[in-house]
Amino acid sequence: MGEAQRHKSELLYEWLLEQAKGMGIAGGTAIRAIAGFGRHGRLHEEAFFELAGDLPVEVEFLLSEPQAERLLALISAEKLKLFYVRMPAEYGVTG
Repeated sequence: MGEAQRHKSELLYEWLLEQAKGMGIAGGTAIRAIAGFGRHGRLHEEAFFELAGDLPVEVEFLLSEPQAERLLALISAEKLKLFYVRMPAEYGVTG
């Protein structure tokens, strides 16, 4: 998503993080890119002042399959059109 993209007058990535937190998802991260392009082929780069606020943001969650289904159902119910990737992950804490 674009960093300035909004949903219900809130930044979309912040809205997603808050919704996930409210669902009991243990953690999430929003990562701002320095450059990127998507399905429309338009390159977004930090170097251009006029693109300030238009850089890509990736939001990641490590969650269970049922949590993923609930989060995607919420996104669908809100009629948001977002690109997503699902893949199995192994995670833990060392020490």
